[in-house]
Amino acid sequence: MKRSRLGTFEVTSIGLGTAPLGGLFAPVNDADAEATIERAWSAGIRFYDTAPLYGFGLAERRLGAFLRQQPRDSYAVSTKVGRLLRAPDGPAAEDDHYKGTPRERPVFDFSHDGVMRSVEESLVRLGLDRVDVLLVHDPDDHYDAAVAGAFRALQRLRSDGTVKAIGAGMNQSEMLVRFAEVVPVDCFLLAGRYTLLDQGALDALFPVCATKNIGILLGGIYNSGILANPSAGAKFNYQDADANLIARARELDELCRKHGTELKAAALQFCIAHPAVTVAVLGARNAAEVADNIAMSQSVVPPAFWQELRARKLVDARAPLPGGA
Repeated sequence: MKRSRLGTFEVTSIGLGTAPLGGLFAPVNDADAEATIERAWSAGIRFYDTAPLYGFGLAERRLGAFLRQQPRDSYAVSTKVGRLLRAPDGPAAEDDHYKGTPRERPVFDFSHDGVMRSVEESLVRLGLDRVDVLLVHDPDDHYDAAVAGAFRALQRLRSDGTVKAIGAGMNQSEMLVRFAEVVPVDCFLLAGRYTLLDQGALDALFPVCATKNIGILLGGIYNSGILANPSAGAKFNYQDADANLIARARELDELCRKHGTELKAAALQFCIAHPAVTVAVLGARNAAEVADNIAMSQSVVPPAFWQELRARKLVDARAPLPGGA
């Protein structure tokens, strides 16, 4: 599998995102989770992204159970800080997104000490002696605390060699631009903000990342599923998609069908065509979805599709297309 440079080390250009293995939208059993990671490994994927939020520790535990069996220097793993998992005093409330989870629930903590505790607890769940990438997770309402606390802790961990790369993971690009201007980060995980439906990252984030040599780990490539199956009830940004978005996705799907290709293949290959994208992080909840993601990355999308996509102005004119279309 193709590899890309991320800071001081190399990563595979496709990574496995583990939010689905934490029961995102529907529970996943241990056997399916293990088979999913095994299929990714056998396909050559060596970058794995997780977080305490994903299944409230479940994804980290499942990923670590597999990775502990592999040579530690043969893969890279990313996790996140900003949420500590704590058991509530009473019954655990049902979560809107994660199903079949442990009793613990996330509590925001972007302080220096909270981040250090988060890292220690993640390593216990993973059963690993270190992670390669640490990201401040969803600090949308906590900018000051993230800069003064979380990033100070991350810079310390990078300086002493505990981690190789630091950054932030968010579902927006505007605050990532602010972080890029004040914190010496190595990478950002951007979810859902550079896709066939949303190219907002072109405005400021990708240019500043190119200037500062900040890698982009790109998640949410299918925009929570609408670019995989643009039907009624599809999700966008983890919520039910509105009618206008579904209509746009269906227009893209119809164009794909006209040219004998699949929407998922076009969505994925559109994203990885941008030189700012270091890793395409693709979630999967079973082995078949991993195999499908790999197939979509390798499927031939006709040049005529990209040419018509551009001619019909269905994507931002600044977005590079595969083959230079």
